[in-house]
Amino acid sequence: MSTSVLSLPTGANAPGHALPVPGLKPATIAGLGAVRRVSSQLLLKGERELVIQHQGNEYHLRLTRNDKLILTK
Repeated sequence: MSTSVLSLPTGANAPGHALPVPGLKPATIAGLGAVRRVSSQLLLKGERELVIQHQGNEYHLRLTRNDKLILTK
């Protein structure tokens, strides 16, 4: 099994606005405006696990045998 790493920009490198991403659909939460929505297929790209780096920590997003998603630190 291979693992993909997704690094999100932080601080001065973070974009000030949402970047267009294929497969994204806007959603709305009361009082917050548009919220980005990404399909799990787009994130995982056929793999069963994805590592997300956030503020120096690694989080693992895993697809289970029952097609459920689990996020662990």
